[in-house]
Parts: sequence; structure tokens; C-alpha cells
Amino acid sequence: MFENLTDRFDRAFKILKGQGQITEVNVAETLKEVRRALLEADVNFKIAKDFTNEIKEKALGQDVLTAIKPGQLLVKITQESLAELMGGQEAELQLKGSPAVILMSGLQGSGKTTFSGKLANYLKTKKNKKVLLVAADVYRPAAIDQLHVLGEQIGVEVYSNREEKDPVKIARAAVEHARSISCNVVIIDTAGRLAVDENMMQEIAAVKAAVNPSETLFVVDAMTGQDAVNTAKAFNDRLNFDGVVLTKLDGDTRGGAAISIRSVVDKPIKFIGTGEKMEAIDVFYPKRMADRILGMGDVVSLVERAQEQYDEEKARKLQKKIAKNEFNFDDFLDQIQQIKKMGNVKDLMGMIPGMGKAMKNLDVDDDAFKGIEAIIQSMTPQERQNYKVLNGSRRTRIASGSGTTLQEVNQLVKQFEETRKIMQLMSNKQNMANMMKQMGGMKGMMPKL
Repeated sequence: MFENLTDRFDRAFKILKGQGQITEVNVAETLKEVRRALLEADVNFKIAKDFTNEIKEKALGQDVLTAIKPGQLLVKITQESLAELMGGQEAELQLKGSPAVILMSGLQGSGKTTFSGKLANYLKTKKNKKVLLVAADVYRPAAIDQLHVLGEQIGVEVYSNREEKDPVKIARAAVEHARSISCNVVIIDTAGRLAVDENMMQEIAAVKAAVNPSETLFVVDAMTGQDAVNTAKAFNDRLNFDGVVLTKLDGDTRGGAAISIRSVVDKPIKFIGTGEKMEAIDVFYPKRMADRILGMGDVVSLVERAQEQYDEEKARKLQKKIAKNEFNFDDFLDQIQQIKKMGNVKDLMGMIPGMGKAMKNLDVDDDAFKGIEAIIQSMTPQERQNYKVLNGSRRTRIASGSGTTLQEVNQLVKQFEETRKIMQLMSNKQNMANMMKQMGGMKGMMPKL
């Protein structure tokens, strides 16, 4: 996410030289590089220019504390300005009415239908809402089929009427149906086009007038850069939508849309899509996004994702098993499943400060755990419970059954054994105390460098 932009910002801040004060002379080259970075990310020229001028005004003449460098102070000023440019504070979804109606708008291919499913899943699992999805795209039968597949996948009812060709009538009927089955929220997936046209605008405006939604969201592909901002402006001029959704932020995103869109349409970014899975949806936090763009990571979001998957009862049972040295491959597999639910591996690693830069050139497969899972799933229940029975012939059979090599099986068993020892050691407070005591006693033996 925003790898090129992060790299360019990092290089720009390294240029800043001098001590004591930030002056017009020593900041000029840095801000020129920052502006270039924004323009390469497809940010509007005027926005990029105004942004760097604002940073310059805030930075000039500021005393640099002895504990930090001028570049570090400028990073802080840039981070605050970048967060403000993207909205400052997160914008909550306003759900008013019985039922509350959310109208989805956007061009074809922006990920609107997929995001409708994600939003329904989010409201169902995290906000405890009963949701009805509505297929109001009367031009693409595949869109109706897709929404039904997604609805079945997340356990949400989908309303559709393939015989009706008027999206206004479909939307009205869907809202009435939602009332009859006591739904809290109705999400209407409307038709998209390959480009903005008058018929499209009239149609979606008519749907909006008919159902009076509490939220009208504009869904845009983050990879389209400045084009996304121009499209958002065209939609907002006609629809006056309430918020923006940026999809495909897990792809090769330049970042222009995320940075520019708030300034152009004066509407908040409310959600971002970060993958194909139904759980790959996040509330948009401007400050956290600014941190990630500047390579500072996003530990808060990482912790929140971990907490969502945290099961207190499971954790308690696992702790007991570890203390008794009973941790087995079934437990190991369960932990992998929990990590996978948090999101794709590269995105998670990018949330750790400093890791984004370290992983820039690494190709981390979203199925990084596939080989490990295949090996464990090729074991018998007895082998999972007691890895010590894994002799040579058993390991050969597991390698053959999992499509891996004997070397990979041996490596996993060895790593599992070492992990097991460390976990058991850390679970015992006395062991930890002894280990710390030994490390303290070794201090005098350490060579002086």
C-alpha cells in the first residue's frame, strides 16, 4: 500500500540538513521532493503545491530540539498536515431511519458490488445489525448473481427482481420487504457505467429521491488516481453523496485518490477495501493512513485486528496446554487460521513500524501458510496430537500427501519443536526468572567493545 510514495517521502526527508532551525534555505529541496512525490502519486498539482506551502509556513523558524533532527521535525509537521488533508478525524456511518438505507454509487469495475457485501458483513458482525442487500443493477445479470453469491457467503438475505427493469421500483419494494422482516439496514447496489453519463446520473438520482437514504456512498477504485477524484466530483455535483469508499488499496496504489479526494469534494473517506475477502474492510482513519504513507506503520489497527480474532476462552485453554507442554499441531493450525483472518500477510507486516520499507521488494504471497497447512492437514489425528510419533516413513507419507518435500516436513517439525520449547519456557515464571538471572550474571563476562 503506497510503497512508492512512502519511499519517495523517505528520500525527501533525508535531504534536510542543518541544525538549530528549519530555514527557507535548508527546507527548499526537501519540499521540492515532497511535491514531486505527490505529483508522481497522481495528486492534483494545486493540492500538492498548497500542501507543501502549508508545511513550509508551519516549519519555518521552528526551533529544533537537541533530541531530534530537522528532518524528524519536518516529518512530524508533514504527518499532521497529511492527516488533516485527508480529513483529520474519522467519519462515522450515519444510520438513521427504520430501516436505515445505504445507497451505493460508482462506476462499473470500481468494486461496488463486492464492497456492498463487505459492508453488509461488517454491519452484521461488528454492529449487530440485520441487513438486507438489494440488487438494483438491472443491466448486468452477473451483478445480481454476484450479490446473491456474496449474500449466501456471509449469511445475509438478498432482494432481487429479475423481471422488473425499473431500479426505483426495485428499491422501494426492497425497503418495504426490509420492514416486513424487521431489517435494520438496507444496502442498495446500483448500476455502474464505464463512464459518467446523463442517463446514469438521472437514474441514481431518482433512486435516491425515492428511498431517501441516510447514507449515499461513492465507491471508487483507489488505483485510478486523479481520474477517481474527477469522477467523484462529477457524482458529488449531482448526488451530493455523504462519503467515499476507496477499494483495492491492497493493489499497486499510487495514493493520489486518498490524498486528494477530500480536498476536491469536501466529503470524508469513510471506508477502505484492503483485499478480496469479505472481512477486508476498514474504517478510514486519516492519522493512521498518514502514518502508513510516511512509513511509520499502524500498530493501533494491527492490535484492533488481533483483538477482533481474540477468543478469551480459547486463549485460556491454550495457555493451560502450553504450561503443561501439551501444545500440538492442531493448536498450531488454529493459530494460523486466526492470523489469516486478520488480513493478508504483507498488509499486516506493513502495519509494523519500519517493516514496510524492509518488505518493499519482497513478494509475500497471501497464501504464505498454504504449505504449512497442507503438511498439518496431511497428518493423522494421532500425529497432530503427538508429533514424536513422526518417524521417517510417516514423514515421507505426509510429504507425498501434502505436495511438499521431505525436507519441508522435517523443517516444519523442527521449527514446531523449537517453538514449543520457547512457549513452554515463557509460560513458567520461575524459568523466566532463572533465565534473566543467568543473563545478568553473564554481564561481567561480556567483552568490552
